Amino acid sequence: MSAEARRSYRPVRRAHTASQTRAAILAAAMRLFLERGYAGVTVSDIAGEAGTAVPTIYSSAGGKAAILATLIAEAQGDPIVEATLAAVRESTDPGEVIQAAVRGVRTDNERYHDIIRVMVTAASVDESVAATLSASDLGYRTALGEVAARLGEVHPLAVSLPRATDILWFYLGHQAWHVCVAEQGWSWDEAEAWLAAQVVAALVAPPASSPAASRRARR
Repeated sequence: MSAEARRSYRPVRRAHTASQTRAAILAAAMRLFLERGYAGVTVSDIAGEAGTAVPTIYSSAGGKAAILATLIAEAQGDPIVEATLAAVRESTDPGEVIQAAVRGVRTDNERYHDIIRVMVTAASVDESVAATLSASDLGYRTALGEVAARLGEVHPLAVSLPRATDILWFYLGHQAWHVCVAEQGWSWDEAEAWLAAQVVAALVAPPASSPAASRRARR
């Protein structure tokens, strides 16, 4: 290998090593957060679990809150979010819109359920984590707002658009999935089917000639 090639190789190797170190830190932190809870983990604990030094933790990934924010950001950047919204935009009837939305939201919540639960519990003891969670929830609700808008485009909504977004958050927000799966012991398939049915019942307006529709029209 020439001297010039060796010089160009070293930065690439260092970058690769730094990337591996950062990945190891994030994985170690996640394991500890799940085992002990966010409040029960120190940066020193993470360093020991990752097999590195405390200064390396800060230089590579930041403190505990920064590490957790990175884990959440990676979850938010998952292509499933945009893929779900694209499927919703392409759907032409209310059943398709709801099916696409619920399936995508289920996939996202199933994939990142552990990270979300750590985030929720950590927010109660760390203001910076609470701010990150708030921003994450806002992005989640914004996406559900797009679902509600598309649903209204293909079929009359039984409620206003803002209320429809609230209802989607109630039935499809991360807490609903946690209650069904973690607290009640349902399978993800069971939770998906039931939550989808609730969304249909709550948001798809009945025919205009029905008594229920007439009562809503008079309100």
